[in-house]
Amino acid sequence: MWVAGQIMPEEVAGLARQGVTAIVNNRPDGEEMGQPASVEIADAAREAGIDYAYLPIAGVFAADQVEALAEVLDKPGRVLAFCKSGTRSTLLWALARARLGDDPEELAAKAEAAGYDLGPVRRFLQSH
Repeated sequence: MWVAGQIMPEEVAGLARQGVTAIVNNRPDGEEMGQPASVEIADAAREAGIDYAYLPIAGVFAADQVEALAEVLDKPGRVLAFCKSGTRSTLLWALARARLGDDPEELAAKAEAAGYDLGPVRRFLQSH
């Protein structure tokens, strides 16, 4: 899985050419001025033949969001998840991968190598 900050609809076709098969939007609509609406990215994803999931995170991570991302990750293909900076997407990724049985220490190492800290969700990785 890849994580990114905000993507734009016009970037989606290029993501498809890079092998992305699913996009997960973790950014609530209207979070910031000038941000494209989720429906705009969903339309671009559909046109590019990419699956799209809207799992907005505003504060807490809900169990249904973790489960939904785990289902996306359990399918073959390359997933790109995005939010404003990639942090929420990374934290949700870690929770979902832990739900799928991945080792919390390995998840923390992968996140750190990508420049992210799992500190805010670290204690929850053990409970999955």
